[in-house]
Amino acid sequence: MCRSPVAQSQEPAPGVLYLVGTPIGNLGDLSPRARQVLAGVDRLACEDTRRSGLLLHQLGLRGPAREQGRGPRLVSFHRHNQASRIPELLAALGDGEAVALISDAGLPGISDPGEALVAAARSAGLPVICVPGPSAVTTALVSSGLPSGRFCFEGFLPAKAGQRRARLRELAAEERTLVLFEAPHRLLELLEDLLAVLGDRPLRVARELTKRYEQQVGPTVSAALEHFRGVPPQGECTLVLGGAPPAQPPAWDGEALRAELERLVAAGLSSRDATRQLSERSGHSRRALYALLHDALPQDALPQDDAQPRPS
Repeated sequence: MCRSPVAQSQEPAPGVLYLVGTPIGNLGDLSPRARQVLAGVDRLACEDTRRSGLLLHQLGLRGPAREQGRGPRLVSFHRHNQASRIPELLAALGDGEAVALISDAGLPGISDPGEALVAAARSAGLPVICVPGPSAVTTALVSSGLPSGRFCFEGFLPAKAGQRRARLRELAAEERTLVLFEAPHRLLELLEDLLAVLGDRPLRVARELTKRYEQQVGPTVSAALEHFRGVPPQGECTLVLGGAPPAQPPAWDGEALRAELERLVAAGLSSRDATRQLSERSGHSRRALYALLHDALPQDALPQDDAQPRPS
């Protein structure tokens, strides 16, 4: 069992893994609690030690590289070294060190190896506390104007064109708003695939979020594609894409459906099996199909166990 979380006034506490959200652009978005934790941990795991060291220096939490003994110890943690680094970080936690994990920007654990570290810490019974902060996912979503009550985060789609289009076909019927990440050098290819596979849906491409030149390009896939063909994209982008239109209910053709049910029964299926099979094929409810068949056949023509309908 994990130890109980500590009071915020005691943070950072020994033996706790902290997931700390860092600014995605505007340094003013760092919370006082995040500042307190980053300033006090023994060890800070980050994707790029140079980039994170500069961030800490800008925030006044670490001295210049030549100045020793100020700020937490920085250790690199990325997908290329996570297999060896995770046991090292777990050992540090077990020895009572306070450890924080940050990403290059935003909340760690989303599209980065933080997920694996958290899972390993939980499996080892070590406490994990998230210090919430900025996230490109929710920032882009709520400012897009697209439905945000239900959404689906897909992160980075496959880089290879064939795999990317196959994934988009899998998402074609998804009715929730979709949120995607993409690198600038692949943005045009992604937009072209979105248009070809999913059609000209509502879209906002967000970049430079929270910064001075924040930009959201849309309002459709075709409009964004036209814009970025003329203005090459720079910086990682977050795409918020409208979901698929709600599926239309299947048309009801009573005569045709009854005829198909009678054919299935004549072929030897029970009325329950016939309605179940046709329900799966047609999309109509089993109860409605059973009632249709039941009305068409006299009671003495039904097997005894089929005489009363069962809930679908």
